[in-house]
Amino acid sequence: MATSTNIQYLESTAKDEFGATVQIGAGTSDRRQVETFLAGAAITAGDWVMFDTAATGAARVLTVIQATFAATGRPLTVGVALNAATAAGQKVDVVVSGYVENANVATATTVGQALGIITVAGRAELNVAGALGPPCGVALEGAASNLCDVWVFKNF
Repeated sequence: MATSTNIQYLESTAKDEFGATVQIGAGTSDRRQVETFLAGAAITAGDWVMFDTAATGAARVLTVIQATFAATGRPLTVGVALNAATAAGQKVDVVVSGYVENANVATATTVGQALGIITVAGRAELNVAGALGPPCGVALEGAASNLCDVWVFKNF
């Protein structure tokens, strides 16, 4: 089911059931769009995913796998997986547009870099000049242990 982008919740705090003010994290709609797909294979939370072109018919755009690398970029990249799938057929929530914490990126990633899937499946890195695929996102901080917060560009 597609998520709605007509209403955006822009508040950074809210009241809990006891009336106390609490900070709202990345789980709110804060200009982020999340879609549910079926995994075509095992996926780790934080991995960049792409449409599974090995599937047939309409399942090609219902099923996702780790975004595979290509020297010329990866135009089929959909977004970043929020949860892990240990086997094909499991549901996986994917941020197709907006903010993601702890996305899988190359260790050398620095703040402001345009990201693409270039050398390692499921991992984004500096989008190389001349890549056929558009960038899939931008790094919002420097990487630590192959993870950083990113903004996913809407390609889906």
